[in-house]
Amino acid sequence: MKIEQIKTADLIPYARNSRSHSETQVAQIAGSIREFGFTNPVLIDAGNGIIAGHGRVMAAGKLGMEKVPCIRLAHLTDTQRRAYIIADNKLALNAGWDEEMLGLELADLREADFDLGLTGFDGTEIEAFLNPPEPGSEAGDDDPYTKKITAPIYEAKGENPPIADLLDRSKADSLINEIKAAGLPPDKTKFLIDAAERHVVFNFRQIAEWYCHADKTVQSLMEKSGLVIIDFNKAIEYGFVHLTERLGALADMEQGGEYEG
Repeated sequence: MKIEQIKTADLIPYARNSRSHSETQVAQIAGSIREFGFTNPVLIDAGNGIIAGHGRVMAAGKLGMEKVPCIRLAHLTDTQRRAYIIADNKLALNAGWDEEMLGLELADLREADFDLGLTGFDGTEIEAFLNPPEPGSEAGDDDPYTKKITAPIYEAKGENPPIADLLDRSKADSLINEIKAAGLPPDKTKFLIDAAERHVVFNFRQIAEWYCHADKTVQSLMEKSGLVIIDFNKAIEYGFVHLTERLGALADMEQGGEYEG
């Protein structure tokens, strides 16, 4: 395959690219390019449309690179091109990690004084691989928290629901109107109105769907508000999750299932 040096400004992002790139990730890619060079050419079609490498092109722009290496896949049909844009990203995600081997590699790199942030892992992840828990030290009866929970994967399954479908305020609003009509002092009225907000009923199934369609800023605020949970460690830190092994067993039994603790 021939590698062409194409002007960064001439490369055209795919308008329906389903893979997102946060500013943090683009900065990580830029750091990788600075350290290792542009080692992975961008894949483009006959018209300079990007097939694979949107994040690398964004990072190149951030670094002020006028040209980037590209490989032209002019042989793909339009249908193949669109499918490959998805496959190139998804196939990479399907790989796993040998965590023991990864921990050894990271330890050697740290010993060599290499910046482990350039590997793409954050500090918390790196420490977890470098210092795995001792066998048998997992959460048990003496640990008030259990981490034997898998966070759900949020994927859009339908249309973006309207905000009105995300919650039911009928009971809360009825109580608030009653509080306002009671003629109480302002401080007591405000306190009771704040308390009445507890009667707002959230439709978490609809909220999960709405989350999938939201932008990154809104998603982050939803996670911090506990409307969705994608990281149970953070949920415990924020106080949204306080499950014990015993409570998990009771909840499972109540639903007619079996608990494996």
